[in-house]
Amino acid sequence: MLRVLFLLALLTAPICRAADTPSAREILASVRAAQTAQEQTVLGRLRTGGKSIPFRLVADQGTLRWEFSDPKQTIQLRLLETESRLEEIAGGAAKRVSTARYDDRVRGSDISYEDLAMKFLYWPKAAVEGEATMILRKCWIIRVEPAAKNTSQYSRARLWIDKESGALMQAEAFGPDGQIARRFKVISPQRIDGVWLLKQMRIEAMEPTGAKPSDRVPTYLEVDGVEKK
Repeated sequence: MLRVLFLLALLTAPICRAADTPSAREILASVRAAQTAQEQTVLGRLRTGGKSIPFRLVADQGTLRWEFSDPKQTIQLRLLETESRLEEIAGGAAKRVSTARYDDRVRGSDISYEDLAMKFLYWPKAAVEGEATMILRKCWIIRVEPAAKNTSQYSRARLWIDKESGALMQAEAFGPDGQIARRFKVISPQRIDGVWLLKQMRIEAMEPTGAKPSDRVPTYLEVDGVEKK
């Protein structure tokens, strides 16, 4: 999801608004357009409990590439005109990540492969639910739903999108039972070389309804800085 959520909040760019109150589809299209214009590499980590997972994230004209080490793994997301395509690169070849793996957790974190795929940016059912302020940023609240129930582990999602930049400030994804399944929230931004970047985002996977309490801790996505060219 996001984000990944969390991906949209990493690299922001001005979005074009067709009107003072644009439609949900116009907002989502602007977010996709802003992401495809990015050319940047950031260094950071996924932190879950006492485990820290370093990553290198490369954004290059519509492609977002996550590079992990120990063991090596490269996950690539391509934002196309009508869909997103999540791939894993091995032996120099890119292979599409199957939907059967979408529920799996990435590197043992609370982020799933479906979250990285960012399919919600293309979901056909979308509506503006209102406005809110997140970390002093004015946001649109967008509700999105997949075309069919069997195409996602989520039944719907609610997105808080920065009006000015198109950055995703918060997202809540709901399971088939209508209960919240994951929450992504920007905790703090940072300014590096005059550019606003994500500093820390919290990702929480909720326990299923009726499940026993667990000692699960949130995952934090943290950005250290920009890789110099």
